[in-house]
Amino acid sequence: MNNRTDLNRRSAIAGFATSAMALALKGASAGANSLIDAGEPKFKLGSVTYNILQGFDLTTLLDICQKTGISPIEFRTTHKHGVEPTLNAQARRDIKKQCADAGVDIWGCGSVCEFHAADESVVKKNIETCKAFLQLVSDIGGKGVKVRPNGFPKGVPVEKTVEQIGKALQVCGKAADAVGVEVWVEVHGAGTQEPAHMKSIMEQTNHKKVGITWNSNPTDVKKGSVAESFAMLQPWIRSCHINDLNNDAKGLYPYRELFRLLRESGYDRTTLIEVGQSIPDKEKCIAFLKDYKTLWQKLARA
Repeated sequence: MNNRTDLNRRSAIAGFATSAMALALKGASAGANSLIDAGEPKFKLGSVTYNILQGFDLTTLLDICQKTGISPIEFRTTHKHGVEPTLNAQARRDIKKQCADAGVDIWGCGSVCEFHAADESVVKKNIETCKAFLQLVSDIGGKGVKVRPNGFPKGVPVEKTVEQIGKALQVCGKAADAVGVEVWVEVHGAGTQEPAHMKSIMEQTNHKKVGITWNSNPTDVKKGSVAESFAMLQPWIRSCHINDLNNDAKGLYPYRELFRLLRESGYDRTTLIEVGQSIPDKEKCIAFLKDYKTLWQKLARA
């Protein structure tokens, strides 16, 4: 082998080694970034107005959201914000603009529409109320309307009530589709909040515009885990209510696990604060929400 050939060979080997090292470093860097990003949730932290924000008018409520970075908002019916189906067209436009100007997204409205009653006229009335909320949410630029079952009527077979709820939700789903929004069935009510029953309701409904609001109920927890309940309902999860995050440390509700399951499922919507207490003082409410957000950030990334 002459000197020129040997020099070319050594240069080629050195160049290959340099390229290989660069690729290895790039891969290691990408792997490290992947590990860093693995715990970052795609979902946001928002809030329902029940009950923490129930006593504030819309202007004050939005100011609180701005100061805490809480967004989006689900407006629960009957609260001081006044976001109700009775609003006229101009008022709806004003609310949409006010929220947009504040940089706060509208998630939707939390209605109390329910379709489990044995009285058919009550069910029909609730369907019409739901339709009114759907139009309202469409007009103000929201995403959906929360409805709920509130238990099984006594003396009525469970299967009959499940079928009845499903048929009512099909009607609501069709109305939601017509105005470009969704219906979210809160996992709620004695008996009806059992994941297996909620699964049956969703299978009976079978409508693309109808999903569920995971409600962080004690009945989700089986042997200290929500994995079984989550797997059962995950195909329909479109919204999520969370309550006292301190329950994770107390062993009462595994929020770390829930947030991990949401991340792994690709859930990219929102988790909405729903705590039973009301804090009428604005500054105290802001302090509470900031503390809540700090704990949420810790648990949601764990």
